[in-house]
Amino acid sequence: MSEDITLDPAKEAIGQQELQHQELTMDSPVEGRPQQQMRARAAQGVECPYCGTMNEAEAVYCASCGKPIGKTTCPNCGADIDPDADFCEACHHYIRKDICSFCGAALTGKEAFCPECGNPRGGIVCPTCRTLNDFSFCKQCGTPLTEEARHLQEELQRTPEYKEMQKLAEELQQMDMVIPISSERDQVRHDLNVKLRERVLTLLARDRGVANPVIPEIGDAPVDKKVLDAKKLDRLEQLTLLLEKMAQKPQPQPAKVRNYAMACKPQGVRLAWECNFKHALHSSPCGCAKPQLGGKWIILGKNSRKEIKDDK
Repeated sequence: MSEDITLDPAKEAIGQQELQHQELTMDSPVEGRPQQQMRARAAQGVECPYCGTMNEAEAVYCASCGKPIGKTTCPNCGADIDPDADFCEACHHYIRKDICSFCGAALTGKEAFCPECGNPRGGIVCPTCRTLNDFSFCKQCGTPLTEEARHLQEELQRTPEYKEMQKLAEELQQMDMVIPISSERDQVRHDLNVKLRERVLTLLARDRGVANPVIPEIGDAPVDKKVLDAKKLDRLEQLTLLLEKMAQKPQPQPAKVRNYAMACKPQGVRLAWECNFKHALHSSPCGCAKPQLGGKWIILGKNSRKEIKDDK
């Protein structure tokens, strides 16, 4: 028997209904529309988070307001960085070829020395610790490496704020060298040491023929631990207020912020640079990718070096 290929009108109608149902399901506004909208936006480009302008998909800066809208890569190590960063925090290299790292002047990318400040683009070796630096102050020991840096440091160190900061820092340094008395046992030990000192000095004087020697008193009297801690806290609070007062505000040139921060850094106390970019702690603004956003020095406690982001 031959197969019957005659079309059945009823079956044909059912098939058309199923086909229409599948088409409606594929075009469902509930399930398919979000994906379509995302594809449409991707095809249009990238929306600026600052002004809302749509830019091309590969755009790094907004065509309308000029602000960065995407990421770029470090030419040295390939890490993701912000387009307006001049330093890679991943490989610790200065990456801008068109801006002098010492003074912030514009470069063509071919000069061996900056036409504005005359410093070499290959960096300067610190005469104190022999570290190679891309900036005006040594990132390792803080030594000023250029004539402009030395003048800036001398100018800032003459200000009343810096003099007060340095005085407080030296007082804190001296307090750290004091061994306080924290118990009765410590007091007894101190009294015995005083008597032993007097006896030894008396015997030495008599050996020299001095019958009634005068024993000089000890310069610093013993300090109670609670009293010493209270003095330290007071000095730390004063120094913190001064450091906040001298915080660096945002400005266009990263080199200016780095130079100012390094020039006004007090000596004798452990500090870290807290940047406004990521609120991370750096050993100095030399390790921050975007110091132009500003920042400030903060005081670190003992055994807290691991908090610093760019220490190796």
